[in-house]
Amino acid sequence: MVVPSLSPSMSKAELRIGTRAARKAYVSSLSEADRRALEERLAGRLRPLIERSRSVGGYHAVGSEIDVAPAMALAQEHALPTFDEEQEIFRFRRGPASTTGPHGIPQPPSQAPILSCALVLVPLLAIDPQGHRLGQGGGHYDRALPLLRKAGSTLIGVGWSMQRLDFEMPHEPWDVALDGFASPAGLEMFR
Repeated sequence: MVVPSLSPSMSKAELRIGTRAARKAYVSSLSEADRRALEERLAGRLRPLIERSRSVGGYHAVGSEIDVAPAMALAQEHALPTFDEEQEIFRFRRGPASTTGPHGIPQPPSQAPILSCALVLVPLLAIDPQGHRLGQGGGHYDRALPLLRKAGSTLIGVGWSMQRLDFEMPHEPWDVALDGFASPAGLEMFR
């Protein structure tokens, strides 16, 4: 797989293609044991934030996303994004992912209690030095992040170390910058 070089002159669409390819290539270079060890290391990096937070919102990893399940196991309470029928903004619901949501991703059932999360672990394709996040492009987190910020949640992007860019990405005035970024290499707070 040829991975394009990433640069500050790229559009969001170009960055999305490039970062997705780079993440996939990186993860495919890892053995299963190395991948699990890095995900456990991520949990260790997040431990101090998790221990200070009664409730933690995470996500069900898909494809080459870093798995936050080891980190979520450290939480007193944890929840996953759940889309109820025809709802555009997901809600964090407590419990295991025992059903499949409208986007084909496992989620808790709609009867599970809604949880207000003090800490939210946010998946991403890339993050820049100001905390601007590049997501998959569906807008699900773009719609949820303003409400989570308003509720006082600490928003931490999570990913592989190579997902942290060293240049500012294009962003919109309404984009919500994240509070920090955690990877197996460490935790960096932006605010």
